[in-house]
Amino acid sequence: MELRNRHIVVTGGTSGVGLELVRLLVAENRVTVVGRTSPRSARLREEFLSVGFITADLLEAGAARAVVAALAEDEVVDGLINCAAIQCTPHFNDPDFDPASIPREIATNLTAPCELTAALLPRLLAAPEAFILNVNSALALVPKPDSAVYCATKAALNAFSLSLRAQLQGTSVRILQAFLPLVDTPMTAGRGTGKLPADRVARDILAGIERAVEDNDIGKVALLRKLHRFLPGIARKIVARG
Repeated sequence: MELRNRHIVVTGGTSGVGLELVRLLVAENRVTVVGRTSPRSARLREEFLSVGFITADLLEAGAARAVVAALAEDEVVDGLINCAAIQCTPHFNDPDFDPASIPREIATNLTAPCELTAALLPRLLAAPEAFILNVNSALALVPKPDSAVYCATKAALNAFSLSLRAQLQGTSVRILQAFLPLVDTPMTAGRGTGKLPADRVARDILAGIERAVEDNDIGKVALLRKLHRFLPGIARKIVARG
């Protein structure tokens, strides 16, 4: 699918990989970003005057309805990129663990992509050629001790994507995933080494969309997937060392 003259809706487009995706897409496409009003969203709108912005809090149950309501009645959507995610790292038995973080992670990382998919699917099916790209993580394949809920939501997002792909087989909508390694973004600040630059990851994601790669393993994720298949114990140790 050629990413030119398309209307693409992006979540998580004000920071990190999502922001880099917007930067790459906006020159030749119509881009609509979904997110909360914040200093980041204000900077995005100042930098890219042509980018549409729909104010919606993905933590709220009505976010998907708000997105559809903000679109014109006959407006076709060619692509949905679910990039928004949050990650909480305290262990459950740490003194600073906040149980309230559990529903926030699930709502942002899993519920929102499911609800936005359901809400926008009629618009996507109206396009001659369309896609849904769920930005996933290597931790969906091999979880780590930190971020237990994050790992669970990403594994669930993978299962959701595979099931939806089977449901929509034979339609005009392709269901794609991009599995990311550790990327240099505000979310990973102070964590790990050997991070990939966010702009490079964004380029790899868009190249995968254009080639219709169903499960696009970015960076070292391809090696991790193979290692987990044949030597799962070693793969878990590598991820645990992080």
